[in-house]
Amino acid sequence: MATCAYCNTTILFGGKRQDGMRFCNAKCAERGRLSSIGSQLPSADVLHFVRQVHQGNCPRCSGEGPVDVYKSYRVWSALFLTSWSSHQIVCCRSCGTKKTLLDTLYSTALGWWGVPWGVVMTPVQIVRNIKALIQRPNPKVPTAELERMVRLHMASSIAKAHKNSS
Repeated sequence: MATCAYCNTTILFGGKRQDGMRFCNAKCAERGRLSSIGSQLPSADVLHFVRQVHQGNCPRCSGEGPVDVYKSYRVWSALFLTSWSSHQIVCCRSCGTKKTLLDTLYSTALGWWGVPWGVVMTPVQIVRNIKALIQRPNPKVPTAELERMVRLHMASSIAKAHKNSS
C-alpha cells in the first residue's frame, strides 16, 4: 500500500501523483509542494517568526499566548456511514482545550450511530482527545509542529508573491 508523501496516511485507492511522489489528495499535494519550498528557508528567519507567533496573541481569541499547535479529533456516524477526522489549530492553551472538549462532546453525541465503524472509532477518537488534553505542549518552548506550520505559512506567502509577480 502507498502512503501520502505529506501526511503519511495510507492510500488505498487513487491519490494524486506529483513530482514522482504520491499524495492522498490535492490538498496534501499542495502542502507537499509548500513543504519543499519551506525546507529551503533559512532556519534563523523561520525561528524568528516561530518565536513571534509563540509569544504573540492567540489568533482565535486575541488573548495572551503562548500560542502553539493543539490537536483534536472527532467522529460522526449515520447508519452505515462514518467519518472521522483530526484537526490542528494554532491557538492559546485555553482555546485548544475548548476545541478538544467540544470535539469530544461532538463525538460522544454523534459518533456511535454507525455500524461498524462508528462503534469502533468513537472510543478511539475520545481516547485521542483525552490524550491530547493530558499531553499539552510545553508553554516555554514552541513545538516542532508550530515550526512546521510557520514554515508552510511562509512558503505559501512566498509562492503567492512569486505567482503575483509572474
